[in-house]
Amino acid sequence: MDIFRLIQDIRRHLKFSFDEVDGWFDKDNGTLNFQPSNGGWTVQQILEHIYLTNFYLLILIEKGSKKAMRNYLNLDLNLEIQCYSFNKEKFEKVGEYGAFDWIRPEHMEPKGELNLSEIRNLISRQYHECLNYLDLMKNGEGLLCKTTMTVNELVKINVYEYIYFLSLHTQRHVTQMKNNELENIKN
Repeated sequence: MDIFRLIQDIRRHLKFSFDEVDGWFDKDNGTLNFQPSNGGWTVQQILEHIYLTNFYLLILIEKGSKKAMRNYLNLDLNLEIQCYSFNKEKFEKVGEYGAFDWIRPEHMEPKGELNLSEIRNLISRQYHECLNYLDLMKNGEGLLCKTTMTVNELVKINVYEYIYFLSLHTQRHVTQMKNNELENIKN
């Protein structure tokens, strides 16, 4: 496995995902506050949910990166890189809106406590935080720590995969926001 290519691919995916999300902050109030007929979230609520989910995922990513860097002292990184195989297919469903049931914890549900400007700033910081972790673990160290991920039966994933998961989750909700916008246009 070319770990450097994986890191670059994740970096590109993050940029694409976060750039797409950022564009939604410039939408008109009608689009941002449109309530879809299925009773789902408005675009503004979805943006807040993205921030909240990233917040909690980044706590796990931070812990994982610290542990991975500590493990670097005791584990054979070259062996881990040689044995690693990234199963992209098992992750792809995470980025597809409606691909499977997703029961999110209550603390990741939007409460309307932040304004759009605050959410935009926080999401921008989260993007840079992800890039900093990729820079910190630039030689493959992110393989040296695995953490449980119960969503879509991913089981144990390494720190890079957690960052990719975060980016895929963002993509999932970009699709949801596009669906809202299309329904709003039709009405």
